[in-house]
Amino acid sequence: MTWSEISVLVAAGVTLALWSVWVAASRLDRLHRKVGASRAVVDAQLLRRATVSAELAASGLLDPASAVIVGEAARAALQAGGSAAAEGPAVPVELGALLAAGLPPAGRAVPDGSGARAADTSAGRRAQAGERGRVESELTDALRAVLDCPEEVDDLRLDPTGAELLDELSAAWYRVQLARRFHNEAVAQTQRVRRGRLVRLLRLAGHAPEPATLELDDEWPHTLGRPGGGLR
Repeated sequence: MTWSEISVLVAAGVTLALWSVWVAASRLDRLHRKVGASRAVVDAQLLRRATVSAELAASGLLDPASAVIVGEAARAALQAGGSAAAEGPAVPVELGALLAAGLPPAGRAVPDGSGARAADTSAGRRAQAGERGRVESELTDALRAVLDCPEEVDDLRLDPTGAELLDELSAAWYRVQLARRFHNEAVAQTQRVRRGRLVRLLRLAGHAPEPATLELDDEWPHTLGRPGGGLR
């Protein structure tokens, strides 16, 4: 085998390796963007559910005790949602910056304590997701305590405002369940890719914190009823 043939084989091998790295980095970048977008959708639907719950509590259609319980839980959820919206979604891996900076050699430690900072950020996001899940679960408990009573729901639906609020609440709640399921699936897929050998070996995730699923109690009150077709 001549030197020219060896050079061609080496160049082909290097090109194939670089292409594999580029594909892996591109896929990881898309997954992080997908997670960020899906979390924004979940946050928007949770805010909508909390807003309708606050309107229901302030409508005067609930008894005073139920209005206080739902109102306090809705305000806590609105505050948690506002904090999450102000912080914004996780910053995804930027493929261009990754390629421009160059890939760190295998086994080399990330300098300047950036690995520790990334771990701290990931832990912080998990803690934030846990707190958000707790607050939203408390709102679910408060709504279930009121809406699990068939007589209470029937009385609310006799009033046009109450019927409208219940329809809006059921639509928002249904969207919460769908959006959260989609988001958690995206997070699980991203976590699987981040655990891949090539991603870990070349540190393709960079400083992007590992996404966390959003766990909360969103079990449906059986008396509320599913929203009809034509969701807007």
